[in-house]
Amino acid sequence: MSNKRLKAPWYKFYDGEREHLEYPDFSVYKLVEYTSSKHLNNISYNYYGTTKTYYEFLKQIDEAARAFKALGVKHKDVVSVCMPNTPEGIIAFYAINKIGAVASMIHPLSAENEIKYYLNLSKSSYLICVDFAFNKANHIIKDTKVKKVVTVSVADSMPKYMVPVYQVTKGYKIRMEKSENRMSWKEFIRLGKSYTKEIDDDFKGKDLAAILYSGGTTGTPKGVRLTNLNLNAQAMQSFEHVACLHEKDKVLAIMPIFHGFGLSVCIHTVQYFGGTSILLPQFSANTFDKILFKYQPNVIVGVPTLFEALTSNKKLVGADLSFLTCIISGGDSLSIELKKKFDKFLAEHNSKARIREGYGLTECGSASCFTPLNHYREGSIGIPYPDMYYKIVEDGTEKEVPYGVEGEIVIHGPTVMQGYVHNRKETKKTLRKHKDGRIWLHTGDQGIMDKDGFVYFKSRLKRMIISSGYCVYPNYIENIIDSHPDVSMSCVIGIPHPYKVQVAKAFIVLKNHDKDQEEILTSIKELVEKNLSKFSWPYEYEFRDELPKTLVGKIAYNVLIHEEEMKKKGRKFDNTDELLEQVEDESTSDELLDKLDNNKKS
Repeated sequence: MSNKRLKAPWYKFYDGEREHLEYPDFSVYKLVEYTSSKHLNNISYNYYGTTKTYYEFLKQIDEAARAFKALGVKHKDVVSVCMPNTPEGIIAFYAINKIGAVASMIHPLSAENEIKYYLNLSKSSYLICVDFAFNKANHIIKDTKVKKVVTVSVADSMPKYMVPVYQVTKGYKIRMEKSENRMSWKEFIRLGKSYTKEIDDDFKGKDLAAILYSGGTTGTPKGVRLTNLNLNAQAMQSFEHVACLHEKDKVLAIMPIFHGFGLSVCIHTVQYFGGTSILLPQFSANTFDKILFKYQPNVIVGVPTLFEALTSNKKLVGADLSFLTCIISGGDSLSIELKKKFDKFLAEHNSKARIREGYGLTECGSASCFTPLNHYREGSIGIPYPDMYYKIVEDGTEKEVPYGVEGEIVIHGPTVMQGYVHNRKETKKTLRKHKDGRIWLHTGDQGIMDKDGFVYFKSRLKRMIISSGYCVYPNYIENIIDSHPDVSMSCVIGIPHPYKVQVAKAFIVLKNHDKDQEEILTSIKELVEKNLSKFSWPYEYEFRDELPKTLVGKIAYNVLIHEEEMKKKGRKFDNTDELLEQVEDESTSDELLDKLDNNKKS
């Protein structure tokens, strides 16, 4: 590796935070155990009023770790955690890490085939599963290597007075199928009491800790391998760079634990500095006012759609929100207009906080760039974390471009992933050794860096839709739709949505145009709903006689995007011939589209 110091013009905008940190060479669990010794009586988490101190939380982790050992989980085994934000979900994550196993984090609303894909990709031996997702898992478990499923109800850790209410309103709908492979969380914990041997928890930073799922640069779901160092560095850097987090701060953990943002920032960072994670298994913008008043969090970590919903919540008119001291936005781009709007909302409600935007991706744990506390530049996603380095390179190359020139964002630092699970080709494509001898993560995102090191996100090179902070992959949806016997081809794009920012729309060409389209559409929807998570379902479907193609015969999805943009503006764009003559393989410049549209109008 070159000894040449990397450029970091952003350091002069650090306000007291350190440029470099020292990272311990031990596990994720050990970091929490070590830092907890300084605040054992602080509240670790709050779940609908059920609270546990760090001392009690560590005991719960130890009980679960013994249960995993009694179950037969060994060092390096993979245990999938298919859970929303409940105490059992985070207890399982840390307990798996304590015994040197690997936690594979799955969205509980995943469809059957998705769950099977994740279990098989990770080669999971065991599954911790929320009860409402169990039947889906049970249908495919025979096609995996999973030996035992431990089921959890979101009511298991609720205060006793809440359980009957939950059962009457939601719990009664859940009917788990019979299975010899299933045991309850309570049975699981009881099993652990029989394990009396000493647990070896001496694992290192380089050891694999978790698998999270991302589309990478191609839009096909992949397993991201994150080490203990990756996750520990993420927590330590986040605490250092956010610079306004304090011990005992209450952090509203809205982002889910199967999401890098949720696991790294809402849970591990908070547990590192001694704060309280307010756990919510389900979030509704309609009841957000009640959550704020009940828990009075100091910190909110969320996606832009959440903050948009807050500003329009009439129940908050005149409310005193002075308890809010830090607002963090991530998961999607925060518009300049929304920042101004939300900052005004905070000021009008007695909060001195201002919304600050972060940027990152699962391949580097989560956030690695964030708006500094006292330096904001309009449209910027901030400056890099300590020990994280950014540069902008020409697309498809390793050649760095001058400040102010747009190119691909690439990242180097201790949170960059180990690689993709069983996918050397994509790993090699994404993690590249540059001439300086360092490994750089090629993000597939377009951006600019100014001379002071402030980064500006521009667009994504990869095909991906961000809907309420969740990644939706068009290729994945198209593969499901194209598998329908009546479909010739399809194309999925993102279209604007007033609350979710973007949703998926599917354009479909049928093999036989004379068939009943309503009947086929119903069948296509059933196929999609069986095989895809709900947040991935297309919001709209449209049948076409044909789809626009590029000169090399690929579907020109940019043309469909432009058509939708024109439709939104109330303008029609019928003839795409001229456009298609100039469309190169997979891309079309905005300037060209605007020029062509102006020509059509004139």
